[in-house]
Amino acid sequence: MPFSRLFGKLTALRNHLYDRGVFRSHPLGERTISIGNITTGGTGKTPLVAYIAEVLAARGEKVCILTRGYGRKNAGHRVVVSDGETIVSDPNIAGDEPAELAVRLREKAVIIADADRVRAAEFARRKYGVTSFLLDDGFQHRKAKRDVDVVCIDATDPWGGGRTLPGGRLREPLAGLRRADIILVTRSDHVADMEDLRSEISNLNPAAAIFRARNEIVRVTQLENFHSKLPKPDPSQEGRPHVSPFDFLEVTKNMAGEPIRTAAFCGLGNPENFFRQIRQDGANKGLNLSFTRAFPDHHTYTQTDIEDIEEEATEGAGADVLVTTAKDAMKLGGLRFSLPCYVVEIDVLLDDRDGFADLL
Repeated sequence: MPFSRLFGKLTALRNHLYDRGVFRSHPLGERTISIGNITTGGTGKTPLVAYIAEVLAARGEKVCILTRGYGRKNAGHRVVVSDGETIVSDPNIAGDEPAELAVRLREKAVIIADADRVRAAEFARRKYGVTSFLLDDGFQHRKAKRDVDVVCIDATDPWGGGRTLPGGRLREPLAGLRRADIILVTRSDHVADMEDLRSEISNLNPAAAIFRARNEIVRVTQLENFHSKLPKPDPSQEGRPHVSPFDFLEVTKNMAGEPIRTAAFCGLGNPENFFRQIRQDGANKGLNLSFTRAFPDHHTYTQTDIEDIEEEATEGAGADVLVTTAKDAMKLGGLRFSLPCYVVEIDVLLDDRDGFADLL
């Protein structure tokens, strides 16, 4: 707790110096939207970044996503993950989340991983003619000036224990939430009542627009097929309808008609949210989540990891299949599986998509 207090005071001082102009925020030269969190761990931010990029691209913008690319090799170097036409970096060099965004967005956005987002933006404007920037995980990155600040708050754990790091999961004191223009409450369908949280948010920032969102499984793909989209998406897939999320059950279902025993694994900031999603969406689809295994965020998988997962899942829980996230799938290329492994792809669904898009 003493270290949390110290961290909170230091981050509050840093914010104060930016607010007073002692520390300078640099404009990126084009309209800039930041998407971030006030807590560490997963809040469902990545699907939102993809959605906003799609909204802007559909309105004729040349979009560039600027990200730090946590967990990548040579983190001090600038990496062009996608040039807006072709995916040009593999996940180890690009980072798992930037690579996931590149596969998902295909030709809708330039994606650059660089710790210095101001210089990366100058490079992107000069080389690619970018007209809109998205700062991925940018709420605390105040060196880059933004026109709109979008902050995601996880309804299941909004305030990260109520303390700043390291005693809690707040990245800065809650007073920092006053900088937000739009607050998106993710996983709102996982809580029974939203009114108390909405009141808390309004008390902290009366001016912010508040939207609700939930996550939904939109696609379940065999790992081999998912990797076939790397490093360059197959143009023949453009325009095809999404496969029903649970079509794969027809291939793997138990001959006796019993629920499929499923083992889920991931390396996320908040792994329980992924497991909860599998339980929620899969329960009425014949899935029985019998085993879970969580790894540290941005974990790099080894063959030993896979063998351990499969041994525990089969011998301890009798699992028939494995499922994981698109982010984790980026780190599974070249590894061998004896159980069928599927990639669960998740989208964010807003309660007022048109209102959100218009406000942006």
